[in-house]
Amino acid sequence: MIAPRRFLPSISSLLALEAVERLGTASAVAEELSLTHSAVSRQLKVLEGQIGVRLLQRDGKGLSLTPAGTTYAQSVRDVLGDLARASLRVRAGGSRDTLTLAMLPSFGTYWLLPRLRAFNRTYPDILINLHARPGRIDFAAESFDAAIHYGAPDWPGMTHLHLAGDRVIPATAPETFAGQRLPPADLLDKPLLHLDSRPGAWEEWFAHHGLQVEGLRGMLFDQFTTMAEAAAQGFGTALLPEFLAEASFSSGKLVPAAADYMKLDTAYYLVMPENRPENPQLDLLADFLTDQGQEVAARPRLNSAEAAPGP
Repeated sequence: MIAPRRFLPSISSLLALEAVERLGTASAVAEELSLTHSAVSRQLKVLEGQIGVRLLQRDGKGLSLTPAGTTYAQSVRDVLGDLARASLRVRAGGSRDTLTLAMLPSFGTYWLLPRLRAFNRTYPDILINLHARPGRIDFAAESFDAAIHYGAPDWPGMTHLHLAGDRVIPATAPETFAGQRLPPADLLDKPLLHLDSRPGAWEEWFAHHGLQVEGLRGMLFDQFTTMAEAAAQGFGTALLPEFLAEASFSSGKLVPAAADYMKLDTAYYLVMPENRPENPQLDLLADFLTDQGQEVAARPRLNSAEAAPGP
């Protein structure tokens, strides 16, 4: 049993309390919940009696919450949101087994989704829910089965399965340099676009090519996809990971601005708690994705940068 019944008010009374905190009048609450004014008042009185604390205070025609009522209503809003999401997951999944993954937005869109489509064709009875999360999550507090992690295999308490290495290349709109690849030094006085989660990325790229620079300036972005679109619109040159660069080169939106990719020491991993309960569906997904990653790494690839016409 989760808790004694006296601590579990009805959904109707909780909905009324949450609406009061948001709307401020009993009539507005009644209209939103399709109840009569008296029904709303009754729900709220029952809730106060059940909790044993004064939650409401009247001010003329208005209705407001006491400090205790406001705190409770905010907690109730979170609980109702969690309940709604849980119900939606069950309804969306139906009788199928479901997995929920936290993904990095750009990697999820350009690397993960195509492989999940292949996984779905192989295992149609497993439904995968995806949530974009740019940072580390709390597996104890959130209902995720696994997550995508970028960097080193350094997430404590997690099993790390290597999915893909990381290589980057400068990319720009086709008309920016007339489709030419420039020597690294020639990019120094050109507009450069930066990602806030990868500080020093351009400095590292220039250092790799023998140029020591500091304090590079330019537009700052929080997502690779937005930065790539800005580059396509002519705002400057973006340093993009291979999975996004290749997609942009194939579509013709961007072209390589330099001769080749630079390999980084970082990588993308599928991570899951080491002490997780047994989950055969997650094991199938983990095996499938790591196999896909190994196939891509071993497959001879035509480097788009090398294939691009020279200066």
